Amino acid sequence: MDLLDAYRRSLAEFVDRVDQIEPGQWSDPTPCAEWDVRALVNHVVTEDRWSVPLLAGRTIDEVGDRLDGDQLGTDPISMAREAAAQAEIAATHPGTIDRTVHLSSGETPATEYLKQLLAEHLVHGWDVAVAIGAEPSFDPNVVRAAAGWFTGQIDNYRRNNLVRPGVLVSDDADEQDHLLAAFGRDPNWAPSD
Repeated sequence: MDLLDAYRRSLAEFVDRVDQIEPGQWSDPTPCAEWDVRALVNHVVTEDRWSVPLLAGRTIDEVGDRLDGDQLGTDPISMAREAAAQAEIAATHPGTIDRTVHLSSGETPATEYLKQLLAEHLVHGWDVAVAIGAEPSFDPNVVRAAAGWFTGQIDNYRRNNLVRPGVLVSDDADEQDHLLAAFGRDPNWAPSD
């Protein structure tokens, strides 16, 4: 699966889980203890909104603070769909994949940035899924793409406190559980009653 196909699929998987959020579930806890469902979705929607100007070559200073705060408004599901659609257009625009993106961490190839976003959509899509009781399994090809990328990034992510410490899973756990564990998620997480 090529990078753009995997990225598109990760967007679709995330939006699919958001589409399943019931009105009373927005304040439910997630595996990210600091975020409820709404805050977690807002985080990913903000990332999607940021990706549009960044993939177009804008800098963080040029974007400024216009993407601070709540991005979900009164119709969070529609806002998540819209942000994902715009992010997909930005990523697949001719020439985008060959660009350099100006991130807070420095100049980054667009391909690297898209791999980061792909993993973000998968891991946070899982967070949403388990928080609301939706199907937590994702496309194995997309999981494989994310896992292959993250294997080379995990030490850097941990050193910079970008992920929680890894969780131990059995050697025979599937690739998705290994990826989640590497991101500091317990694949058996469930909301407490």
